[in-house]
Amino acid sequence: MNTTAQQSITATNPWVSFAVRRLGRFALSLIVLVTAAFAMIRLIPGDPVRAALGSQAPQALVDAQRSTLGLDLPLGEQYLRYVGELFAGDLGSSLITRQPVIQIIADRLPATAQLAGIAFVFTLIVAVPLGLAIAVATRDGRRRPVDIGFSSVTGILGAMPEFLLAVGLVFIFAVQLKIFGVAGRTDAASFILPVVALSSGAIAILARLVRVEAARALQEEYVRTARSKRLPARIIYLRHTLPNVLTATLTIAGLLLSGMLAGTVLIENVFAWPGLGTTIVQSITTKDYAAVQAIVLIYGAGALLINLIVDIVLAVADPRSTIRES
Repeated sequence: MNTTAQQSITATNPWVSFAVRRLGRFALSLIVLVTAAFAMIRLIPGDPVRAALGSQAPQALVDAQRSTLGLDLPLGEQYLRYVGELFAGDLGSSLITRQPVIQIIADRLPATAQLAGIAFVFTLIVAVPLGLAIAVATRDGRRRPVDIGFSSVTGILGAMPEFLLAVGLVFIFAVQLKIFGVAGRTDAASFILPVVALSSGAIAILARLVRVEAARALQEEYVRTARSKRLPARIIYLRHTLPNVLTATLTIAGLLLSGMLAGTVLIENVFAWPGLGTTIVQSITTKDYAAVQAIVLIYGAGALLINLIVDIVLAVADPRSTIRES
């Protein structure tokens, strides 16, 4: 198929055009991410291998490790080798434990994904109904104290650092009240404090957005018409109001999920969660740069993948505006 025919198909099928643009952006972003991860270990002042092995390590051992990592090759060859190893599924080996980094990630990634996933679902379950309920309760200027209280509480939670909230939860519920364990992933109860710490800020932000969008939708003529027909409240709010809130909600929710993924680094270290967050901090402390490089790449790729999925979901939910604007 020639170039003209391909352009014709793209022009006549908006879904094909949308897919080409989104996948192109994803591929370009992935290339930038891989290049940045590659440059990370090369930009560290001094010799990263010497830093990892210690100042007392024999020079022969340092040279051998540099040769194993390919750090003695020209920079261009190093990059090509690095990309080739990525395509082969080889993320290198830990400079400290000599364990393949892919194995370290496979052992720790499920814990991080589970924590972020549960926190995200919890955020949606709480924030969307809460924002919609506040919008309904305060429409047309009603219940001013409720509006002020909601804005104040969500403003504080949205601005509070996750780390500070996590430490406060540990102090109150684990140290003082002894309701929950201090650290570790042992049972269902051990998820409660980390999930609350990770999701509270996101709940506040998303609930405020839903409230604003729902309040705007409640002023639309079609909602007023539905209300004048004395339709049941569940029909007015769930069928006529909520769908018009979803586009903005999904957009922000995707960004919040990416933020939660990054936020696991701090939260996991507060609760000694056995995930990638604690692993990357330990790797930085021990100067295990090969592990740091790989985990940063995984976090970045995860954020890019989440954004791509959000774009696809938005296109399915609202194909006309999403595809036209993309």
